[in-house]
Amino acid sequence: MLAHSKRLLPGLVLPVLAVASMMAAGTLEAAATDYPVIHNTEERPDPWIENGCTIAPKTNCDGVDLRHVDLRQANLEGASLKGANLARANLTHANLQGADLSSANLDGANLKTAFMGTVKLMRASLRGADLSFTRMAKANLSEADLTAATLEKAMAKGANFSRARFVNTDVMETKFYEADLSNAVFDGAKIRFAIFQDAYMEGCEGCPHTWQRGTKTWEQDHPTPSQAAR
Repeated sequence: MLAHSKRLLPGLVLPVLAVASMMAAGTLEAAATDYPVIHNTEERPDPWIENGCTIAPKTNCDGVDLRHVDLRQANLEGASLKGANLARANLTHANLQGADLSSANLDGANLKTAFMGTVKLMRASLRGADLSFTRMAKANLSEADLTAATLEKAMAKGANFSRARFVNTDVMETKFYEADLSNAVFDGAKIRFAIFQDAYMEGCEGCPHTWQRGTKTWEQDHPTPSQAAR
């Protein structure tokens, strides 16, 4: 009798697996039916206007109120947004190259993966803003407040951060190649794996002054008085 049962067992395996497969497929189909994937296909209006501001390259919207506005992938290249209020605005993957946002309020704004080359953010407030993975070569953030902001993995080659505040700021893996950090303040900032190659740190409080050994690139062209006297 036992031998007979063993002979039947291989024949029973396939039906059992088939039933299990059908049940799993039915479960997945039901799950897909109950929770469909929603794709946002909404197109931006043309012209795209938010609170009286035309969202377009070289637009002039100084002082405009764009708080909480969805500006994902917006093209604001060369735009003038001086003193604008963009608190908690979503600027993910936006093009801000050459734009003027000096003295603007970007507290809590999402600027992740934004293109910010040569952008002007002098005296801007970026408290709690997300600037991770941004590209901000030669951007001007002098006197900007970056308290509790994140610049993780941002590329900031040649950017100006003179007198900027990095209080509890996340700059892990940020690339500060040839950046100007003179008189900036690093207080409680997370700088693990950040790169400060050839960065200018004169008067910077909390900067890793010993990060690089040897002559820096800027020292070759603009030596300090003590170096020139040697």
